[in-house]
Amino acid sequence: MELVVHRISGEATDRKVSLHDDIFGIEPNDHAIYLDTKLYLANQRQGTHKSKERNEIAGSTRKIKKQKGTGTARAGSIKSPIFRGGGRIFGPQPRDYSFKLNKKVKKLARKSALAYKAKELQIVILEDFTFDTPKTKNFAQILNSFELQGAKSLFVMPTTDSNVVLSSRNLQRTKVVTANSLNTFDILNAKRLFVAESSLKTIEEILA
Repeated sequence: MELVVHRISGEATDRKVSLHDDIFGIEPNDHAIYLDTKLYLANQRQGTHKSKERNEIAGSTRKIKKQKGTGTARAGSIKSPIFRGGGRIFGPQPRDYSFKLNKKVKKLARKSALAYKAKELQIVILEDFTFDTPKTKNFAQILNSFELQGAKSLFVMPTTDSNVVLSSRNLQRTKVVTANSLNTFDILNAKRLFVAESSLKTIEEILA
């Protein structure tokens, strides 16, 4: 598959690049995508939720009423979960949500996500670019050139460029990542995938 290289002004150049068939031309594996996306979202969870059970509640352990003759259920402690201020039954406890996923499955998931974007013609190849100074207006002009104002877009750069990253930071639906940190969730979450020309080589080295 060949794609035309575009300038950041939106104009097409007379050059084309070939996308690696072993990455962008495979049959997507939906289950691998599901597993890798689930892992990514699980890793975003802090797992610090906590509620107190009855053994952790501060309070008297005195029996609050006699066992029989009250006409109501027996009760042995004010810390019981049935009373206001008592402990919580089976409440959330701190835990780690991450799980193990094989490297080959992760790689297959990323390739499958890129293959979907290629089939849907949602990949744009850009000439390598940078900014002299961080300026949101410059980055917004790129989105305007491709008529993507307000749409989710992902820019894949060959290396970390602080001016480009800072210029995009105030645009809520735009994200800039490096080619070696590309993940399945970000690929699928974006409506349009902008790949800098030099990033293709890095992607092919990692995934091919």
